[in-house]
Amino acid sequence: MASPITTSATPAAGAENQGTSYRSALTLLASLFFMWGFITVINNTLLPHLRSVFELSYTQTTLIESVWFIAYFVASIPSAKLIERVGYQKSLVVGLLIMAAGSLGMMLAASIPSYGVTLVMLFVIASGITLLQVAANPYVAVVGKPETASSRLNLVQAMNSAGTMLAPLFGAYLILGRSKGGTAETGVVLTQAERLADAQSVILPYGLVAVVLVVLAVVIARFPLPSMGAATMRMAKDERKKHSLWAHRNLVFGVPAIFIYLIAEIGVANLFVNFVSQPDIANLTHEQAGRYLTFLWGGMMVGRFVGSAIMQRIDAAKVLAVFSIGAFIVMLVTVFAHGPVAMWSLILVGLFHSIMFPTIFTLGIKGLGPLTEEGSGLLIMAIAGGALVIVQGWMADHYGLQTSFLLTAVCELYILFYALWGSRPTHALPDQHVD
Repeated sequence: MASPITTSATPAAGAENQGTSYRSALTLLASLFFMWGFITVINNTLLPHLRSVFELSYTQTTLIESVWFIAYFVASIPSAKLIERVGYQKSLVVGLLIMAAGSLGMMLAASIPSYGVTLVMLFVIASGITLLQVAANPYVAVVGKPETASSRLNLVQAMNSAGTMLAPLFGAYLILGRSKGGTAETGVVLTQAERLADAQSVILPYGLVAVVLVVLAVVIARFPLPSMGAATMRMAKDERKKHSLWAHRNLVFGVPAIFIYLIAEIGVANLFVNFVSQPDIANLTHEQAGRYLTFLWGGMMVGRFVGSAIMQRIDAAKVLAVFSIGAFIVMLVTVFAHGPVAMWSLILVGLFHSIMFPTIFTLGIKGLGPLTEEGSGLLIMAIAGGALVIVQGWMADHYGLQTSFLLTAVCELYILFYALWGSRPTHALPDQHVD
């Protein structure tokens, strides 16, 4: 998934005096975007694995991802308060250590094994990622020259996409490829001993992730990151009272647009492996299907670069409308087609989803002026919409997995509505610049 972006920035105060190379700082910050994209998408191979180990229904399986995204809603405000108390750099370190603790907890959950402990530890990891999201985005906006801020943001977006693209290969090889359930034909019933052995296949990959997170935390703790200075100051309370967020149609409809888009993106990614593994679709093992998931996320990375170039000449709302129509069409093909056609149409939706999050986010904060920070916060909290993927899991259990993708198609229609009408600014204010 893409990370929220900021529209204006200035160099961090005193950065040059500290002798810090902004390129080195940006490289380090980009690694954070890579890691949370990587760890988030590991879930896409973890879910079919856990479904096999614990013999879960689709509802129980998607509950795992719902718990993950509930953390965005629960942890966002405490994260902001922690940043205010200890600063941005220490918060980055704390976020990485929280993620490492959750990864170690996943090793414990695999050793028991326990579905309940797994849910708790995934919530812990997601809470750490939420803290990173809240803390890292302002840094990316202020490190370096203001005229290259857009380039830096695109770079970290690409790094996030790189993490989401590589994670399925990692998960397919170290989780699905090392388990009986991941390499067996669809429908094979595992013995108790085989399910226990499969559960323990999670220990090595999460152990490796924990080590990388701890090392990264140590590096960031010792790295002389520039001070944020005035770039994080909030709008004065007296000035804030003169304006209302509710007067801005593009934000009011933008928050549910982010919320609904996350349902679509996460539903596709989480149920992809189970869908293409079905005999009447591609008849693949979970390991093989996990490798095809890389094409889904790779399409999102390519789409971001292509969409960025197109939007330099064409209005962003129009581009969003075209991409939402494309997504709607391929989802209908996914629902009603069979065989490789259905599989590749589901893969293709990644290309059309690629620009949606950053474009909706940008359109949502357009014209907010001094309210931009508060509006951005609401859009970030809307990421919790991914928790409602459980609705698609319920539909899959009651009406069939393929039919459940009709929910995704409906989500694309709301994005089309937002692009054509909901994104038009009302009561636009002058852009807010931080000096």
